[in-house]
Amino acid sequence: MTAVDGRAVVDGGPSGSAEATGAAAGGPGPAVAPPRRSRAGRNLPAAIAVGVLLGAIILIPLFTVRAAFVGVISVAVALGTWEVIRAVWLTGVRVPPVPLVAGALAMPAVAYVEGTTGLLLTLAATVGAGVAVRAAGPAEGLVRDVGGIAFVAGYVGFPAGFAALLTEPSDGSWRVLAFLATVVASDVGGYTAGVLSGGRHKMAPSVSPGKSWEGFAGSAVGCVLVAGILLAWPLGAHAWQGILIGLATACTATIGDLGESLLKRDIGIKDMSNLLPGHGGVMDRLDSLLCTAPVAWLLLTAFLD
Repeated sequence: MTAVDGRAVVDGGPSGSAEATGAAAGGPGPAVAPPRRSRAGRNLPAAIAVGVLLGAIILIPLFTVRAAFVGVISVAVALGTWEVIRAVWLTGVRVPPVPLVAGALAMPAVAYVEGTTGLLLTLAATVGAGVAVRAAGPAEGLVRDVGGIAFVAGYVGFPAGFAALLTEPSDGSWRVLAFLATVVASDVGGYTAGVLSGGRHKMAPSVSPGKSWEGFAGSAVGCVLVAGILLAWPLGAHAWQGILIGLATACTATIGDLGESLLKRDIGIKDMSNLLPGHGGVMDRLDSLLCTAPVAWLLLTAFLD
């Protein structure tokens, strides 16, 4: 058996796993083997199937009706906000869910219609409404809870607004695709390099034991390749611009992943939820995207406008 993220996993040959499982369960004979997991601890078939489905949900409206794509963003960040609120509640911080979830729904939509000014005003309105609702409750812990309200609004809904802003230009669908594909390349490249190398040199073992410098190198290579290709075609940018965006994405995606891992470790949970088989919760997929979206918007706007 090997330990993956603190759990015991049965190593497996084709004939040993079921018998080991049955023996551990105390059954009289071979038992059904548990779902196959990768060496990194994921249920890989489920993760791939869910990833393909999510890709379809995102890409079809992105290249057909952009307003519908923004609606997908809004729903995703509303679900992610609810997951973060539930996690924050476990620490005793009282944040009101209704204004925060409503604000998360509104921020990408308002950014799509009104731009950065509308996004900033909606963030301020969301925090203000949350503080007003919380102020109607007990005075104890009010200052702490106000900080929690600002954190939740700024962590999820606000950066998602920049993903909506990416859709504004005529080539906005391709800009969004470049942003999304480069973040996915960071995840795939890091996962592949970490598994193949064994991830011996840990990046932040006290925060995320699975993160390694080998994995980060794989993320950087994947991001540079994908961003370089998509920036050169179909967006018509220079190769060095694609390389820069790729390197920036490798950094921001890793920071976003580590930031959420730090939050979960501090709270004492493994995943934000189990909504997405093989992935965890919605926030477990959004963490890298949210951290990268403002940087991608700034760089793509500077390079292409």
